[in-house]
Amino acid sequence: MSILEVKNIVKNFGKIQVLKGIDFSMEKGEVVAIIGSSGSGKTTLLRCINFLEEADKGQIFVNGQCIYDGESTEKRTPAQIREAQLNFGLVFQSFNLFPQYTALENVTLAPKLLAKERADYKENKKEILDEIEENAKALLARVGLEDRMGSYPCQLSGGQQQRVSIARALALNPKVLFFDEPTSALDPELTGEILRVIRDLANKDVTMVIVTHEIEFARNVADRIIFMADGVVLEDGTPEEVLDHPKNEKTQHFLSSLNH
Repeated sequence: MSILEVKNIVKNFGKIQVLKGIDFSMEKGEVVAIIGSSGSGKTTLLRCINFLEEADKGQIFVNGQCIYDGESTEKRTPAQIREAQLNFGLVFQSFNLFPQYTALENVTLAPKLLAKERADYKENKKEILDEIEENAKALLARVGLEDRMGSYPCQLSGGQQQRVSIARALALNPKVLFFDEPTSALDPELTGEILRVIRDLANKDVTMVIVTHEIEFARNVADRIIFMADGVVLEDGTPEEVLDHPKNEKTQHFLSSLNH
């Protein structure tokens, strides 16, 4: 059974159809890279799957359970949307850290808020909060920031801020981790820093969808590559199939434009 299945996702902004019926699925531990020109719908697709935007049509399944059905007339509550969002972690282009909190506080914030909803929270508050803090420290160490836990975002480089945001996304133990151009705001030196962290996660069987313009990185880290153009999936295959033997003319043109 697929861990994530996306069926016929359609999204319009006014009269502009940005997503024109997107289908793909992925297995647990799989890494899928999504490539394509600006405006092809990549980021909108991620935002629809993560419920930051609501798709106009289509279905989303996690482990076989439908968490979004565009045909349903039943209005979902904010609590239901939040519950669906917990299946996913999302790392943005621009870090989106809270400037008033340290790296450690940024990583513990969401788990602590969520913990308050637990039935045993009052009874076991200290143990629960201690466990959240230890987990956050372990995640920051995992991304190489064990010595910067007390630092504020303004005291961190762009690469370090992005590593905090990766640790934060992992803190709620998502089923699928999404990256939206995680290196686009970084200079080349810091880009390598982030790509190493993502490669390490891939080696540890973290299920990931990575929207990226780093084609060679996609080749090295992804099990599959999806090429999108004009709101549709034009190619979906292994890195070798899509990058070395593209079938679609638009894929060929996109890849050749990068080489020039």
